[in-house]
Amino acid sequence: MKPSLSDLYANKVRVRICGILIESDRLLLINHKGIGTLGNLWAPPGGGLEFSESAEACLEREFLEETGLEIHVGPFLFVNEYQNRQFHAIELFFKVENRGGTLIKGSDPELKLENQIISKLKFVTYSELQVIRNEQKHNMLWKLSEINDLLNISGYFKFCE
Repeated sequence: MKPSLSDLYANKVRVRICGILIESDRLLLINHKGIGTLGNLWAPPGGGLEFSESAEACLEREFLEETGLEIHVGPFLFVNEYQNRQFHAIELFFKVENRGGTLIKGSDPELKLENQIISKLKFVTYSELQVIRNEQKHNMLWKLSEINDLLNISGYFKFCE
């Protein structure tokens, strides 16, 4: 029996590896249901680092599982620390390049079929991103003046819910 999201990640620190994939000034985002204050959250693909797995291997695996895309992991960009009442994650963001595959809505293999959180994925323009409420998108997306700003962020950030 596969556990729920809370069973897996609540009340522990999790290291997540995430990728920024920009093509034709559009950013690839995944909509996660059941996450965030309004019950859904748009965020770049990524996921939990497993014991003895490199960050690059983790990100390649997560992209394939979640999006069907094969990627090349590029330079490290920034760290974000996310913390709320139940969840705490350290997120490492890398620039990635698409190397092939077919864009599909994937799944999280650690979750049961009825507990899947990926509801959709798509490449979004800056204009489309601005229409999404802040409460429904990853905090790092709140103050962008264009999509490519993500490639110039560096340092450590901490956002709280």
